[in-house]
Amino acid sequence: MGTRVKETQARRLERVARQQARERAERRRRLMGVAIAAAIAVAASGAIVVAISGGGDSGGAGSNGAGGADLSHIHGLGVNPTDGSLYIATHTGLFRSLRGQATAARVGETEQDVMGFSVLGRDTFLGSGHPGPLQGGPSNLGLIRSDNAGGAWKSVSLMGEADFHVLRSKDNMIYGFNASSGTFMVTSDGGRGWDERETPGAMVDLAIDPEDPAHVVASTEEGLVDSTDAGRTWENLVEGKVALLTWPARDRLYSVDGNGDVQLSRDSGRRWRARGSIGGQPAAFASGGTDLYAALTDASVKRSADGGATWRNRVAP
Repeated sequence: MGTRVKETQARRLERVARQQARERAERRRRLMGVAIAAAIAVAASGAIVVAISGGGDSGGAGSNGAGGADLSHIHGLGVNPTDGSLYIATHTGLFRSLRGQATAARVGETEQDVMGFSVLGRDTFLGSGHPGPLQGGPSNLGLIRSDNAGGAWKSVSLMGEADFHVLRSKDNMIYGFNASSGTFMVTSDGGRGWDERETPGAMVDLAIDPEDPAHVVASTEEGLVDSTDAGRTWENLVEGKVALLTWPARDRLYSVDGNGDVQLSRDSGRRWRARGSIGGQPAAFASGGTDLYAALTDASVKRSADGGATWRNRVAP
């Protein structure tokens, strides 16, 4: 009898811990919205969340895709190099949109909250966040990995310790901002061992130089900062510029602010020029080859094939 009581209490405490983790995530989202609005008012810029991506354009909505309710709270985007499918990380799981379709279907059965998401290679994804309503385990997933295009996930490290809201990877280098502790963490061995680095501020996003994984540009609530030594030291780039970032080529670093205005930097983030607008507040920003992708807060995803000047629907809300 005592054992059953203890098990029931443990499950209850775990449910409470998960709910608290979700409430912390929601508070961060609301705070980020306030930060965006303030940045827009002061410096005509703002932010939300990002990832890595690519893929094809699409036509009208199909009949077997996910509805807007399923795709609410988009956290990240990614393209699978195997077939060019677009993956959408959300509050209720991972979704896939095939090339040429404007709908998205759930991947697997899990409804875990994928807060951090990054495509590492062919059929290989990294993630972080919180377990779904029917999943067991700690409230923070730490770093998780899928080697079958999101069909199944396994724990890599930091289970119960880390909730990466920003998660970026290139080869064995992985950068993560742990929202549960407010720490910036780096690993150079694929996630087995981590180092805590100086945090340049509350991190909104981070982009990795496609030619040098030790060179990163981070967006914080105070502006853009740059590191050439994997986050050991930082240099201020643009004060007050709060934005989502994606870096598809050495001379093409893109940003999108809270208004949805897209800008391009040819010199790693020091100088910027306007390109176009996604038409609303962004929820995720990404790139794949020469294409740019942006998720909006209405759960639509748009694509640009001309460097951000014009945008077309990729996934309908």
